Amino acid sequence: MVQAYFFDNKNEIDAREPHCSGELVGLDQLSRLGVFYRFIHDDDEVDALAKERNYKNRDVVNISRASFQNDEQAMLKKLEVFYEEHIHEDEEIRYCLDGEGYFDLKDPICDRWIRVKVCKGDLLVVPAGIYHRFMLTTQNYIKAMRLFQDEPKWLAINKPDADANAARKQYLASISSNT
Repeated sequence: MVQAYFFDNKNEIDAREPHCSGELVGLDQLSRLGVFYRFIHDDDEVDALAKERNYKNRDVVNISRASFQNDEQAMLKKLEVFYEEHIHEDEEIRYCLDGEGYFDLKDPICDRWIRVKVCKGDLLVVPAGIYHRFMLTTQNYIKAMRLFQDEPKWLAINKPDADANAARKQYLASISSNT
């Protein structure tokens, strides 16, 4: 079962640390924010979900020191990009094949970060328009399948520019109808 909790906001501590406030967040609360979670056991389940949700493309990414020729500074620089508060105009779908990482999701209702730890078998769908960020754990390794409804792309729209984006406005409208 996926771990989700409110982020402790101790930003002076390495973002790869757990940052658990002790306040747990359930799947029902994530669902109200438009976040979809499922534990996936095998490729057949991935294929079935892809068909069900109309995901046509996929690829696999590895994020680790090795994927940056063991250059930790290069890895940390890339992680800084992923950790910037941003949105996407499309869903962000990640299926963890190995390793682990954190997706921080900004709850627009209470304006707090929710940290979701994904491990092997966890599939997380982050809705278009929600502010989020990604970070490795101290394990410094994740292998993830990315699924896409159309052609593979990863275009981050950072705050504050994202505030005026149509995907952000649509997301906020969908959340207000859930509360």
